[in-house]
Amino acid sequence: MAKKSDDKKEKTIGAGYLPDYITGKKIKETKKELVRQRIVRALIHEYGISPEDMERDFPVKGRKKADVAIFHHEGPHDLENLSRLVICRPEPKVGRNAVRIRDFDQAEADLEDLEELMREIESCQYGLWTNGLEFFFLEKDQTSRFEVLCNPIGDWPMAEESMGTKDVLSDARTRVADNEMLKITFRRCHNFIHGNEGMPKDAAFWQFLYLIFCKMHDENLRTTQRQAWKPRFWAGPKEQFDDAGRKQIRARVEALFSEVKDRYSNIFRGNEDISLSDRALAFIVSELSKYDFTRTDVDAKGVAYQEIVGTNLRGDRGQYFTPRGVVQLMVQMLDPREDQTVLDPACGTGGFLVATLGHIMEKFRKQKKLERGLEDTSEFLDLHERLRDYASAMVFGADFDPFLIRASQMNMVMAGDGRGHLYHINSLEFPGGYLPNLEEAKSDIPLGSMDIVMTNPPFGSDIPITDKNILQHYELAHNWEPDGEGGFRNTGVLKNSVAPEILFVERCLKWIKPGTGRMGIVLPDGILGNPAAQYIRWWIMREAQVLASVDLPVEAFIAEANVNILTSLLFLRRKSEKEKQVEALNGQEEYPVFMAVADKVGFDRRGNKLYKRTPDGEEIMEPVEKTERLRIGGRIVERRLVRNEKIADNDLPIIAQRYHEFLKEHD
Repeated sequence: MAKKSDDKKEKTIGAGYLPDYITGKKIKETKKELVRQRIVRALIHEYGISPEDMERDFPVKGRKKADVAIFHHEGPHDLENLSRLVICRPEPKVGRNAVRIRDFDQAEADLEDLEELMREIESCQYGLWTNGLEFFFLEKDQTSRFEVLCNPIGDWPMAEESMGTKDVLSDARTRVADNEMLKITFRRCHNFIHGNEGMPKDAAFWQFLYLIFCKMHDENLRTTQRQAWKPRFWAGPKEQFDDAGRKQIRARVEALFSEVKDRYSNIFRGNEDISLSDRALAFIVSELSKYDFTRTDVDAKGVAYQEIVGTNLRGDRGQYFTPRGVVQLMVQMLDPREDQTVLDPACGTGGFLVATLGHIMEKFRKQKKLERGLEDTSEFLDLHERLRDYASAMVFGADFDPFLIRASQMNMVMAGDGRGHLYHINSLEFPGGYLPNLEEAKSDIPLGSMDIVMTNPPFGSDIPITDKNILQHYELAHNWEPDGEGGFRNTGVLKNSVAPEILFVERCLKWIKPGTGRMGIVLPDGILGNPAAQYIRWWIMREAQVLASVDLPVEAFIAEANVNILTSLLFLRRKSEKEKQVEALNGQEEYPVFMAVADKVGFDRRGNKLYKRTPDGEEIMEPVEKTERLRIGGRIVERRLVRNEKIADNDLPIIAQRYHEFLKEHD
């Protein structure tokens, strides 16, 4: 009985508690603790510091404690061996607003305690003060006999390294970003511009994007130049803190931006410039240059990017940015292959397209039996080039909004695409229209040519399509009446206005290949349930085989997209003309359809994470094995570490799994 009790204790945790990432023990969940846990994960995953070399709440002077103390490897955990320390504060509550990011001078009062502790502990070389959004790194300078200085630096060195090594300069060994830390870095960069440069949020966003383009262009050259490549998007540890260093950073980045505008002439007009001050530019470059974006997981980059985009480009024409979990579900259910074309005709910021690239990359890794993050340089570059070839030949997107096309292009570049096929067109007017990419789109993505279409179109009765030049091309833009035999007939009378999502159903179906083409679309529940929409459902059944329908809870969109609406995912296969002719003569045969209802999506209406619980309210944990690269004794050591983690209360991954089981059963 005792053993069962112990097992239960290991696999559950009381609400309001979480497992400590250092010790694995239960600790109380507070705002400060959430910041500390995030930092500890980054210290392990990004800096390669072993959890065995850390202590939490370590007493350093009187009653003062370091929230995280880091010791030299294999030495005792005492003051004489303490090399770094971290002071954590709760994250400021800002809601959806941008918090102003301070510089070192503005945060001087907050840093006094950290500096005092660093001066007191002779062996301590580095310090960090953070509230989860602001990060202030310090290095101790003991060159003077009479004064000990704590100087600002852009970042800490990796484990067992110091600022004296070449690794932190122009040939720095950049890090693979921890998912949560990359999201915070993007927020910090955008907020620094918005809060310190006097720019409105949208202008700050585009300046940030210009620098992301420079960063990715610099990294992309690595795959073509390989051994000859030398990075230019970098900032030395102290460069950003003096005028001469800032000017050197600007010179490197402006040269990169000139190349970017030439390379992406389809996106840039050529008159764009980096209008940030030297101080802001140096801050952003220092923040972004820490990370190897190419090696960082596609999904991590997509989540980080979406957070910034969603607060700046959310439109007023029903443009709802699709929540990440919904995107992943649709991609997993449609399961695109390397030999299949994929189109999103209302691509927004490119969420479905980027998720498709991540999905394909995982297929590549499985084929080569490679684990994410553990590829050697040659394997990594080969995978990346293969992904770029796939993206350039098989992945397409279109949108009516030119700003969203540019935003989607950036998302695709970060995901691994070189240029991408993204078209500024009106998908509902296609192949007609007047927008600049129309002729290119008519050549590349004619109707009836796509293997897979996935999309979340703009929808709502308040943004109807009223242009008769568009409506006349759609069967569903006409009035339909019962034919007396259980079906409907087209009266030939055109409606005055039609909600765009209805037209998108027809347009997407006509865009995929007859007989084999498949599509997934996000729809408001009314189309699938309202009696007035019965003719639409009849038309869909005539034109397509219904593969699956998934009902989503309101939480799916309200937390991330701020849209209070019930939606469903509808998956269809387009019938061939021969199939339709046979059914017209003999009637439709019954076939199985996968149907699911998602009750939970991992978070509540306010965006708070939800975890699975036992009947008595305790949160369930399960052991998760991860390979972590730690820097121990000057060398990189790969270790398999097992930690208990809470299980997200999310039905969407389970639904994807059940769908593929359903397909095997009815194959």
